[in-house]
Amino acid sequence: ADCLDFVLQDQCDIIDKHTQSGLDLVEKYVKFVKERTEIEQNYAKQLRNLTKKYSPKRGSKEELECRFSNHQAFLDILNEMNDYAGQRELIAENMMINICIELTKYLQELKQERKTHLSEAKKAQQSLEGTYKQLDNSKKRFEREWREAEKAAQYAEKTDQDLNATKADVEKAKQQAHMRTHIAEECKNDYALQLQKYNKEQNQFYFTDMPLIFSRLQDMDERRIKKLAQGYILFADTERQVMPIIGKCLEGISRAGTNVNEKNDSVVLIEQHKSGFERPGDVEFEDYSQGINRASSDSSLGTPKGPLELLGKNRNKTFRLFNKKSKSVDTEGFTHLPPEQRRKRLQQKIDDISKELQKEMDQSEALGKMKDVYEKNPQMGDPASLAPQITQTAQNMERLRGELNKYESATLHTVVCTMGFLNPVMPFEFCLHNQNFSYVLFSPGAISDDTDSSQAIYTEFDDDFEEEEVAAPIGQCTALYNFPGSSEGTISMQEGEVLSVVEEDKGDGWTRVRRNNGDEGYIPTSYATITLNK
Repeated sequence: ADCLDFVLQDQCDIIDKHTQSGLDLVEKYVKFVKERTEIEQNYAKQLRNLTKKYSPKRGSKEELECRFSNHQAFLDILNEMNDYAGQRELIAENMMINICIELTKYLQELKQERKTHLSEAKKAQQSLEGTYKQLDNSKKRFEREWREAEKAAQYAEKTDQDLNATKADVEKAKQQAHMRTHIAEECKNDYALQLQKYNKEQNQFYFTDMPLIFSRLQDMDERRIKKLAQGYILFADTERQVMPIIGKCLEGISRAGTNVNEKNDSVVLIEQHKSGFERPGDVEFEDYSQGINRASSDSSLGTPKGPLELLGKNRNKTFRLFNKKSKSVDTEGFTHLPPEQRRKRLQQKIDDISKELQKEMDQSEALGKMKDVYEKNPQMGDPASLAPQITQTAQNMERLRGELNKYESATLHTVVCTMGFLNPVMPFEFCLHNQNFSYVLFSPGAISDDTDSSQAIYTEFDDDFEEEEVAAPIGQCTALYNFPGSSEGTISMQEGEVLSVVEEDKGDGWTRVRRNNGDEGYIPTSYATITLNK
């Protein structure tokens, strides 16, 4: 029995240690997943900070450069990385909810269940030990009383054989022996009863109670292992669920790199910054031996000025294309810009003023309607209270109309400059006389040193604008590349498309073409193979 108890105790210790190690493993796994979620969260946070750091700010120079495909591709990459960071955050969130919180709750339940089973085993063992103590006590009592009964019987027999003993002594010894024997019989019966009870309880303990407790502990441990295995699988499934979206993010990054078009970026850059100036012609030979007046060649109004002539007094200095020195510029009239760029900026300014003027007109109309309502229904309001707003709106409209006329005149001046009639850096003044444009020109840089700067050069010309006739094609061209034609005055074309040439390249890199449906526009000369009619 002692050996059996030792084996049972050893088995209980093994089961106790095994179940405890299983619970420790679950706790370790929960800590591991928590640290993994923290890593994912920190990684996502760093990605978001990185995308925010390199994303262009609204209205900044970098945002304006997004019209180039390589800049737009980088912006697309930042957006995809921001989405990628969101998926990493989703992984951390799902791991925390589905694994950490769930397993932590289940771990507490397992600990409580294990404690309950071990408590039941300890209680059953203590009950068996208590029964065994009662059995041992009844056994010892039975042994003691039986020895006393034997002594009493022997003393009664000895007294009966003693000739000197009286009858009363003999009778008393017999009664004592009989009493001891009766007590020994009762102890015997009690011992037998306790033995039967212990055997029954021991049988219950070894064949029913402990196997049932061990079975419950085994079931608990198997459920723990199964739950832990599900946590392992869920760890991988959480990553696998976002893989398609992460794959789309990576595909978007690859697509951004594929969409980069270096040719189109060059065209956009040219369209954005082309000056509109004609390239200077060859310098004529001035034969002083024939008495030709040098100044006569410079007085032609229609001849565009070269870069050296535009410098005026500084014409003898070295001409630099890339000058790092900053000069004061007229940003309001955009006169510091080349004609083409100036025209675009002026048109943008006209559009902005027109929108603002339209808002003021709508507001003026609304105030007028409100004033009429107040006049018809005085209880709704005082019409005089609207007078300051109406006056302010009228002043704003007058100011905006003045600015609109100024910028429209500047645009017309720029268009005339690009046609070669005026020097684009000169100040301008317009007067309309029966559809005749009268230009008052003043260019200090174009006047020689010995000329009075107070004098003004007046030039007047008449120009009748008639409807332009459709020009006949002078050749054909075949597109070598795709051209979007997104800029004003251009036309789109597809690779391999055949178009009619209306106007050949004049040295600015652009050729005017026409489709069969009558659409006309400019295309880059280098984007097509051009064949002119003989």
